[in-house]
This record gives sequence, C-alpha cells and structure tokens, in this order.
Amino acid sequence: MKNMKLNEVRQAFIDFFASKQHTPVPSSSLVPHNDPTLLFTNAGMNQFKDTFLGLEKRDYSRAVSAQKCVRAGGKHNDLDNVGYTARHHTFFEMLGNFSFGDYFKKDAINFAWEFLTSPNWLALPKERLYVTVYHTDDEAYQIWQNDIGLTADRIIRIGDNKGGLYQSDNFWMMGDTGPCGPCTEIFYDHGDHIWGGLPGTPEEDGDRYIEIWNCVFMQFNRQKDGSMDLLPKPSVDTGMGLERISSIMQGVHGNYEIDIFVNLMNAAAKILGINNEQQASLKVIADHIRAVGFLIADGVHPSNEGRGYVLRRIIRRAVRHGNKLGADSAFFYQMVAALAQEMGQAYPQLVEQQSHIEAVIKKEEEQFAKTLAQGLRLLSGELDKLADGAVLDGETVFKLYDTYGFPVDLTADIARERDISLDEAGFEAQMQIQRERARDAGKFDLDYTSIIKIDAATQFLGYDSLASETTIVGLYKDGQPQQTLSEGEQGVIVLAATPFYAEGGGQVGETGEISSQSGVFAVEDTKKSGQAIIHYGTVKMGELSNQQPVAAQVIDDVRRASAKNHSATHLLHAALRAVLGDGVSQKGSLVSSEVLRFDFSYDGAIDTNQLIQIERLVNEQIQKNTPVHSEYMDIKTATSQGAMALFGEKYGNTVRVLTMGEKQDKSPFSIELCGGLHVNRTGDIGLFKITSESGIAAGIRRIEALTGMGAIRHVQAGDAVLGSLANNLKAKRDEILPRITGLSDKQRELEKQLEQLTQKLASLEAKSLMDKVVHIGDVPVLITTINGLDAKALRSLADDIKSKLHNGVAVLASVHDDKIALTASVGKELINKVKAGDIIKQLCEQLDGKGGGKPDFAQGGASNITQLETALAMLQETLQSKLN
Repeated sequence: MKNMKLNEVRQAFIDFFASKQHTPVPSSSLVPHNDPTLLFTNAGMNQFKDTFLGLEKRDYSRAVSAQKCVRAGGKHNDLDNVGYTARHHTFFEMLGNFSFGDYFKKDAINFAWEFLTSPNWLALPKERLYVTVYHTDDEAYQIWQNDIGLTADRIIRIGDNKGGLYQSDNFWMMGDTGPCGPCTEIFYDHGDHIWGGLPGTPEEDGDRYIEIWNCVFMQFNRQKDGSMDLLPKPSVDTGMGLERISSIMQGVHGNYEIDIFVNLMNAAAKILGINNEQQASLKVIADHIRAVGFLIADGVHPSNEGRGYVLRRIIRRAVRHGNKLGADSAFFYQMVAALAQEMGQAYPQLVEQQSHIEAVIKKEEEQFAKTLAQGLRLLSGELDKLADGAVLDGETVFKLYDTYGFPVDLTADIARERDISLDEAGFEAQMQIQRERARDAGKFDLDYTSIIKIDAATQFLGYDSLASETTIVGLYKDGQPQQTLSEGEQGVIVLAATPFYAEGGGQVGETGEISSQSGVFAVEDTKKSGQAIIHYGTVKMGELSNQQPVAAQVIDDVRRASAKNHSATHLLHAALRAVLGDGVSQKGSLVSSEVLRFDFSYDGAIDTNQLIQIERLVNEQIQKNTPVHSEYMDIKTATSQGAMALFGEKYGNTVRVLTMGEKQDKSPFSIELCGGLHVNRTGDIGLFKITSESGIAAGIRRIEALTGMGAIRHVQAGDAVLGSLANNLKAKRDEILPRITGLSDKQRELEKQLEQLTQKLASLEAKSLMDKVVHIGDVPVLITTINGLDAKALRSLADDIKSKLHNGVAVLASVHDDKIALTASVGKELINKVKAGDIIKQLCEQLDGKGGGKPDFAQGGASNITQLETALAMLQETLQSKLN
C-alpha cells in the first residue's frame, strides 16, 4: 500500500478513470444550479441528475469528478457531530465515476477493484477488502465471486433493513419516484485492534470495517405506485469519500489525522498561540474553514435564512470553539490563507477570492462578538429574575443557543454559579422544532416520472432571426403528451426549431406567438428541458396539432430591449472590475426587456464618484460602437483567453465566447462565456443609466440599471423634476441644491425652536396637572389625558411631572393624529409593588397597542381611542388594590 497525500489521491483517481476513457468534469458549485430540491450540493451525482433522468444529453457517456460537498443543513446535516467523531465533516470531497448508458455492473466493479488494489494505483491489500450487495442482486454477487475472485465469506448480501421494500443500505433511490437501483459497497478492514463487525452483524456500527466506495447501479424507474420499470439505458453512479480513503492511504484511522487536517489544525493552533494536541475544538475549526471558505467562494453569504443561515451557524460554531481555546478577538478569518495553501492548487477560486473570503468571515466574527455581549446581558437579566434553586426555561436556553450562539454548557456553567439549573427537556423540544424546520427546508418530493422528457434536441435559430417556419414535435398538457391543444387550454409546445430564447444566464425566456392555419398559441415563457426548448402558453384561437407546420414569431421590441440589457450587463461587469478591482465577481443577474439587475461581490459601500465612473465607462463603450463578436471554442481555450463564466451556470466542453468593447490597447473590454442574446454593436444599446445601488447581503452589492429608451425616459423624468423644483424655488438649476440645503437648515432650526417651546408649555402644563393628583394610601397618583401631544412631547411632559411627583405614580395619555401615546412612571421605592412596564402592558392589551420599558419608566402606543377612558378607569382600580 502506498503512502499518498490527499491531493495525490484525488489526482490519481482522476488520472485512472481518464485512462479508462472518462471525461474529467470540474466540480459544480456548492449552490445547486436550477435545483430547488437541494440546500447544498451533497453528492457527486447532483450535477448529473438531469443526465440520469434523460432530460439532458452530454457530449460524453463516461465522466469522472472530484465534487465539493456540504452536509450541514436540510435533510443531510452532520454539523453537530463534527469534531467529536472520526469521520464527520461539514465539507468533504466525493470522488465519482459515472456511466450514462455506457458500461454497467461488470465494468464498474472491475474499475473499482483495479484502482484500489493495482500496484500501479492505490495498491490496497486485497485481503482487507469486503463487499456488500443487495440481497437479490445475483449479477453483482457473481461478478465479485467469478470475475474478481472474492470468496463467499467476503461478499455480504444486505436485505431491506430500513423498514420496507427496497428500503436498504444497498438500494439507492433519487426520491420517492424516479431512477433507482441496487448498489454494491466496498469496505476496508482497519484491523482487529479496533472494535466493530462486518455489515449486517450486531457490531456493524463499530469502526473496524469502514465503507470506502459505493457503486450504484441505476437500472429501474420507480413509479408513484411503487412499481419498478426497467430503464432503457442503465447507468452507473459511484462515490468514494476522498478524506476517508486518504486516511487509509496514510495509515491512520481517523480523517482528522490526515495531512490536510493536521496542517489546518497546526495553522489554527499557531494563530491561537497553543499546541496542537488534537483538541476537538481544533478539529472543528479545521473542518469548518473548508466549508466556510468554499461556500463564500460559491456565492453564499451569512444571513438569517436559507443557505446564508447555515453558513452563519458554521462560522459562529468555529468562533465559539476558538473562544474555548483562548481566542479573545477575531481569528477565524486568518485560517483562509492556510486553506488556500492546502487546496488552492485544485481549487484556484480559493486563491483568487482569498481577500474577499477573509473580509466576509472577519465581518461576521466582529458582528458575532457584539451578539455575544448582547446574549450575556440577556442571560444575566433572565437569571436576575430567578431565585436560587430555580430552573431557567428551555425557550430562553434555546434563544441563547440559536440567536446568540451560546453553547448549552456555557449557559449551564453561568447558571450553576447562581445555583440555577436548566430546563433541558424544554430546550430539546425547541431544538426538535428547529430540526423539523431544517428538514423541511432541505427535503423535496418531486415526481420524476411527471417531468416532460424529450429525446430530440431543438435547433435554436434565435441568434440570427426573430421568426421561423418550423414543425410541432410535441404537445403537452399537465405533463402528459397530447395530440392536440384547443382554444383556452394551457400547455407546452415543443418545436423542431425555434427562434425563442429559453431562460438562462440570467435572461428571462422570450414571449411571442406560434401560429398555424388552424390556431394561435400565445407563448408566455420559454425554458429548457434537457436539449429541448419548451414553450409555455395558452391557445388563444382554434386548435394546434402534433406534427403540424407552424410559424414561430418572437415579439420584436421585447427581444431588442432584452438584448440591449444583456449586453449592458457584460459591459457593467467589466466596468465594475475596472473601477473596484478584480475581486469583483458576478453573483447573479436578471435580464428582461424592462430592466437589468446585477449582483456582485464587493466589501464596503460604493460612493457616488465610483458609480459615476462606472456609468461613464459603460457609456464610453457604447459610444465607441464596436462590433460584438461571438465564437465557439473548447472551454480550456476560452478560460485561457480570460473569458469569465457566469455564476452558477453549467458549461459543456464547447462554449460560446462573447467579446465586446475595446480597451485602449485594443484588447476586448469584456470577454465572457454566454449563450444569451445580444446586440450586434455596442452602440445599439443607446444609453446606460444606473437607477439604484445597494447592499443585499454581507459582501454582496446590487446594481439596477436601464438602457435605450428606458434610460432616456428615466433621464427625462428626472429632468422634469428638476425643472419643477427650479420653478417652485424660483431658482436656476445650478442653484437648486444650495437653495434646498438652506431650506433644510432653516426647517431644522424651526423644529428645534418648536421643541423648546413645547418643552416650556409642557413644564407649564405639568404645574397645572399637579392639581389633579390623588392619593391612594399615602402614594400620590396622577392618571390623566392631555390631547394634542406626540410621543416625544408626552415623554418630555412625563419627565417634568416625575421630577415634581416624588415617589409617586404618573400615567399620561395623549391622542394625536388618531393615535394614543402612553407613558407611565413609578417611584423607585414603589417598584416592588407596581412596575411601569406592567402598567403600560395592561393599557396596551385593552387599547390594541404595544409598549414596554423599565420598572420605573415605560411608554407605549395604541389605536383604540374609544376604550381609552375605560382603560384608565380600570387602571385606577388596579392601582387601588396594589398600593393600599
């Protein structure tokens, strides 16, 4: 057996299958492209799902990949186990080889065995390998026995061990319906010095026999009723965890002992100023920096929902563990350099985006530091309410854990100092609710048998024309094939050739009309299904039939407007990089006939001068009116020429490269991979005008803009507003800004004077209100209504009264603009009997309002004016009972 580092194992796997005529395919993004069923990419086959379903055809039938995967949210969530087991990770790499209707069980098994055991490759000792097969899969069993030569005691049949038919460790299903089939797994024996038994035995959960390779044989298509139809082209999907096989190749038992984790843990220990003693917290930090780094590189940013929420929790979990090891300031972002050094050669985006990834993590760390302090204040406040020996409720414990990132043991330690225990059952109940939410976010229930499957590829004519004579090759209604579609029916039409652009690359699908001698179909959207282009819409007149000749017509004005916006998006991207730096990368876009929207990575705000410069650069390229060129080439050539790929898009080996604009050295201003529709010359865009710029997430900005007539109308509308202002102010246009500034300053001065007068009036009012004070026992109490004061003025009046009403209770209400403002103040010596917050709470419950505050002062607002007198009277009764 060879001793190989992780990077060497990955490359060996790819080289082996490339020698077996497999096409190396780069890892797809961790954010699944056009797949709402997944929170994150969690298996090597994700990017080939449509290929297995027959919805997409590739120009190869064999593939090999090393796929980035994350399992930290949704259905697949290993987060809580990371750092405490030998093999759980949030991020891992899945090595896979795939056959799309090419080879099947015999070749798949032979390939796996050769790579694992051949002296030319991994050279694992054969006597340490065991395999499992599905209990009815005699074909796989015989290949292992007759072709590979394994004895019967090393081939284990696994039945339906998960509670139902086909519910087995050795039967794989994509979902409740769709492609599925038996699988065979290869196990490695770590030796009898480690406890554990073979699969299927009572000791199978031990760590002696570890699964290292899974070969899935997709040969059935499961229907809704549970029946199994044979697939016309059986396929192979395999997976082997890179970290797991690397631990075997390096002669260690746990994944955290392999080279990449040792190096990352050493880096973390150095940053924290401690020794690497394989502490669990160091393992967490080393694991989490991989997940965090790759997620940010793939466009995910910390937020309070979805993928961003999972990323935020991973970062905060790492920071907590750093704090346990002594970190007292931001440290986690410093791990990015070590990550780039370890994995940057295989994944260059880590090097290219290193500064961006560091900035996002550091910002989140600093934000968490503030949140941590807030959490400590919340905990202290809740504990202050409890007596010694009491129990802190589970909801508060969970809030501290979930919102403020407090580990439960930290909460328990702080509570223990006050002889207070935790409601662990209540906490677990809240955790279970969260787990259900996470599972709901990540689960899916698609009927794969209902997806429109079209074998033929549609010829796209839209680059050269807006209209074409063609033929209907498919009609569908509710996912089912039809011979005709009649007036009023909604459905889908597939054409042999089409000028309609299907949604992709941020550009929306085109609209228009498909007509024949017998009917007219209004196209409302256009999308792709595999290699086919499908047209969604409604029959507006008559009837259309399958195989009928038709005329397809795209709406001319919409096409031209969309093309202008799409080309402007490319110029905008290049201008952003020119002004803000090469760290800018596209994170999403939307192109329609009305507007263009462009999302990009950038830390910090963009000032007005930078926006003006960006806008000017784009318009300079429009004014140059240079031709827009497109050509097809292989993806390696394209990327070597500097072509930029669109965020989240999938590309084949042959790509369309679009160049436009011209720099001073005559090189292209913009060069990108794009299959979208564009203008012929940059001058066709007409005019480019930015309408808004904003931050939409940490490290992500958004620009919205207009082109052509839309931009002209926007400029004219602004011009009309300026003209109107000039007339109203009786000023020239260049005098408008200083005139408005002067008026604004004057208004602030008048408001200040008004506030001073209001305070004087309030002081006078306070003196007169003292005549309304009554005594409950020996406590002076004032409950009264003063109309016409807003909340701020009422607060000022309340302060005056409080200074005059020593150790008393004052409750003021004011009706202003159909709203009620409320204040309550209580002398500090009385708050053991009555609290201002309770007074406001009682009033707000009766008056449909909200409010709160401290025991000695609180305020609120309400809307039910008709009940105000009744509520104040009832409050008088409440105070009678509490103060006597």
